[in-house]
Amino acid sequence: MKILALDTATEACSVSLGIGDRSIDRYVELERGHAEQLLPMIDAVLAEGGIALGSLDAIAFGRGPGGFTGVRLAASVAQGLSFGAGIGVVPVSDLAAVAQCAIQMDPGAGQVLVVNDARMREVYWARYAIGPGLAMQGDEKVSAASEVLLPERSAAQRWVAAGRGLSAWPALAERCLAAGATVRADLLPRASEVLALARPVVAAGKMLPPEAALPVYVRDRVAEPSV
Repeated sequence: MKILALDTATEACSVSLGIGDRSIDRYVELERGHAEQLLPMIDAVLAEGGIALGSLDAIAFGRGPGGFTGVRLAASVAQGLSFGAGIGVVPVSDLAAVAQCAIQMDPGAGQVLVVNDARMREVYWARYAIGPGLAMQGDEKVSAASEVLLPERSAAQRWVAAGRGLSAWPALAERCLAAGATVRADLLPRASEVLALARPVVAAGKMLPPEAALPVYVRDRVAEPSV
């Protein structure tokens, strides 16, 4: 399988090209300027892999939630490239991408709570049960950090709290630690995990048409109103 994955939903801008079990990755963290970086990064991994866009099996992208501009960028680039190449797309949750990274770092964990910074004094969050694969418990949510619900504590099951939202809200990180979590507060969604989550979807032939490359915002407000 040959899959191109990209993500721009946070300050991380990343691209991964999967060729069979091998991957070629590019990653950079930026406050802004993702649009200027993304296409050259895509060109670079395709050139390194010796892969033409039209020979890809699918394009996977981080569909959000995340920054409005970044989520739109990833969706629009994935849609444009997939239309041009005549291939399908695989939208992947940016919260699930962080969860995927967390379980690779802590393979014995039974649950993961992902908390990404949503700005405007809120966080995006979701809970996942592990194995096999990721199973989201409930829905993706946006709320104040104080309203995040922790997984139920079990003496028989380790759990992980992951995501930069924990760095933005240290009190939430402390609450997770007190509840027995391993805290990974430095993680951002990356195209490498988007690629990992997309591989079984592509293997099963469950790609979506290009017009289904749509962003998922979770929150409707683009900016905080002035008072």
